[in-house]
Amino acid sequence: MVSAENSDTDNSDTGTSEYDIDLTVTLTEAPGAESRVFHLRSAAGIISPDPDAVDSNLPDATAAVAAVEQFGEEVFFPEPRPDRICTQQYGGPQVAVVKGWFRGRKVHSQFSRTDGCEIARWKALASLLGNTGGSTGAV
Repeated sequence: MVSAENSDTDNSDTGTSEYDIDLTVTLTEAPGAESRVFHLRSAAGIISPDPDAVDSNLPDATAAVAAVEQFGEEVFFPEPRPDRICTQQYGGPQVAVVKGWFRGRKVHSQFSRTDGCEIARWKALASLLGNTGGSTGAV
């Protein structure tokens, strides 16, 4: 599910980012589980060399940048497709919320694994979603 909701977080509608990619991911592996927060910031494909920096604390930030560059446009800003058919399968209880900026456009997307279409979105950006536990997209 993609949402254009406004939020009171650090990502305001009127702001922009100095980065091409400036995303915050909140990942919850299961209902009631503690959420984990990841950050990815990249300018011209360059991320911070310090893996503990807030600029890029994902397990594989380089893969996350590559995935976002390849799939970000279609996943964050999908074109409506009334003919889309999704398989009815359950991929797990994981939920991730991605907020921030991608190439100057505001992002507020929710990811889950509730059907085949959502599982495909998750798999496309698994490295952005933390690649932890069930978040790898493996079914």
